[in-house]
Amino acid sequence: MEQKPKNVSPFSNERRNAYVVEHLTSSLLELLKEKPLAEITISELCGLAGVGRTSFYRNYEEKEDIIRAHVAHMFQDWVDEWKSTPTPPVKETVRIVFSHFEANRKFYSLLNERGLVYLLKDIILDLCGFNPEQEIVAAYSSAYVAFFLYGWIEVWFRRGMRDTTEELISYLPE
Repeated sequence: MEQKPKNVSPFSNERRNAYVVEHLTSSLLELLKEKPLAEITISELCGLAGVGRTSFYRNYEEKEDIIRAHVAHMFQDWVDEWKSTPTPPVKETVRIVFSHFEANRKFYSLLNERGLVYLLKDIILDLCGFNPEQEIVAAYSSAYVAFFLYGWIEVWFRRGMRDTTEELISYLPE
C-alpha cells in the first residue's frame, strides 16, 4: 500500500505560533475599534484572525491576555535598556513612560476608550521592579513609584492625553 504524502505546514511551530499571535492581536485591535471587549466573542475573534479556537487557548486564557502581551511587547525594547542602567530618577522614569505613550497615542487612546487602561498596572509594577519577595523597604518603595506612575497614567488618559510629557515632568519636585 502506497503512503500518501503528508500535508505539512512550511512553518515551524515557532513561526506558526507567531502567526497566530500576530493575527489574533491585529484582529482584536480591529474589533476593539468597533465595540467593547466584553462584546467580542472568542469565535468572532478567531474567525477574523483566521485561526482556530484551539490556537487561541494554546496562547491565552482570556482576551485581555492578548492586550497584556501586546503592551509588554511594545514596552520591551526600552524596558530592557531602562533596566540595564542604574535606577533612573523619577523624572526620567516619567519621561520614558509618557514618551512611549505619546509615541503610541492611537493604541493607548483605544485602550482608554474601551476602559482597558487597568491592563497596564502589572507592566508598570514590573517596570518599577516590584517583587513581593523583596525586602520590606524595597517592596514598598517600588510599589510606591509604580502606583504613583500608574495613577498619573490613568489621570492623563482621563484628561484626554492632552498634557505633554514635558508639562507632566514640570509638576514633579526637584
